[in-house]
Amino acid sequence: MSTSPIVTRFAPSPTGYLHIGGARTALFNWLYARGRGGKFLLRIEDTDRARHNEGAVKALLDGLTWLGLDWDGDAISQFERADRHREVALQMLEDGTAYKCWLEGDALAAEKEAARAENRRFESPWREATSGMPDAPFAVRLKAPREGETLVKDQVQGDVPFQAAALDDMVLLRSNGSPTYMHAVVVDDHDMGVTHIIRGDDHFVNAARQQQLYVALGWDVPVWAHVPLIHGQDGKKLSKRHGALGVEAYADEGYLPAAMRNYLLKLGWSHGDDEIIPQEKAFEWFDLDGLNKSAARLDLDKLNFVNGEYIKQLSDEVFLSEAMAFLSPDQTRETTERLQRASYFLKDRVQTLKEVSDAAAFLLLERPYEITGKPAKPLKKEGASDMLRDVAAHLETLDDWSADSVDQSIKAFIEEKQVGFGQVGQPVRAALTAGHPSPSLGEVLYSLGKEEVLLRLKDQI
Repeated sequence: MSTSPIVTRFAPSPTGYLHIGGARTALFNWLYARGRGGKFLLRIEDTDRARHNEGAVKALLDGLTWLGLDWDGDAISQFERADRHREVALQMLEDGTAYKCWLEGDALAAEKEAARAENRRFESPWREATSGMPDAPFAVRLKAPREGETLVKDQVQGDVPFQAAALDDMVLLRSNGSPTYMHAVVVDDHDMGVTHIIRGDDHFVNAARQQQLYVALGWDVPVWAHVPLIHGQDGKKLSKRHGALGVEAYADEGYLPAAMRNYLLKLGWSHGDDEIIPQEKAFEWFDLDGLNKSAARLDLDKLNFVNGEYIKQLSDEVFLSEAMAFLSPDQTRETTERLQRASYFLKDRVQTLKEVSDAAAFLLLERPYEITGKPAKPLKKEGASDMLRDVAAHLETLDDWSADSVDQSIKAFIEEKQVGFGQVGQPVRAALTAGHPSPSLGEVLYSLGKEEVLLRLKDQI
């Protein structure tokens, strides 16, 4: 293990949003560095200019910011470092660890096909050439070892040997002078001082080739940690249909950043039976030893549970502030006051902020409203109208409109009338909520407020 200060990086390609797998990779790197007083760096791997999209870059940065993952310094553009990549490749030519190659097009394809047919390692005929070099643009290839093995020591996958016969001389610079991804990544990670590379195991085979390049350059090899990819609930490759969305989509669905971090942390890493892990504990506990060797599965039910637990932990003020983004923006002073009074129990009734609109629907009804269908049945029973009139008269005398007070007042009314709770509660709830989901009757009365309760009851008498 390296004794250098910890430096990790997240290096996405700017071809779309920050998807859930990328978000987890960024989180693991961020936690590992931040928990050890190290640096977390961001690099945009934008060498493929044909696919480059500035809107995608912004989406990546916005996604990281929403998730709460801050990075040190400015985001680095890999494309802007092309001169440095070329400089290293040309230095390797001088050092004899790379060579010029003029093999291209049909000739290149034929050589590769011959190597496959003969079950041997592909190698350019220009590797050992000392004469006959054409005066034409050339590619630069790594002079990879012909024998032995490259042993990748991975913190998740274990020690995995790659035979030299399976690793050909990869291209470092194309004949047009542009660096390849494999070369640029190594140069950038070295220059950025990256000590630990934590990424998806779809990059694992790249580690062997990149390690060969580190060795050829005489640079320290970083610590590798290749994490199994996330699968859908069906155990198959994650798809948009099964949750492979950008984090902004989860934000739009009403998930909290802290809850997403907690959930993603548990998606491929474990610490005993702990499910809800506060941020300070995540910094303290997260380590590469806890990374799972098997693929994690996206479980939206568990994500909802975790998010619900985080919503419950919000103060009433913060909850309401967050929830207002999912409600109609033209709330009146009266409806805002109702929501303020209801915040303490609404938090316990939702798992996402998007669900607040349904949970609070009874608070936001505009009078007068018509009650029809099944919700209207309690109001059609004999004596229901008289019962509502008596309840309204009873509540009108109540001065203390706290949740406990109105609850006790209704109980006193029921005892006085010597009737069952249903005979009072059902018509009153129907009149006040029009059949919308609602909490206890006392909480309904309290959150609506005295004036609104009396108006709604009288409307239905």
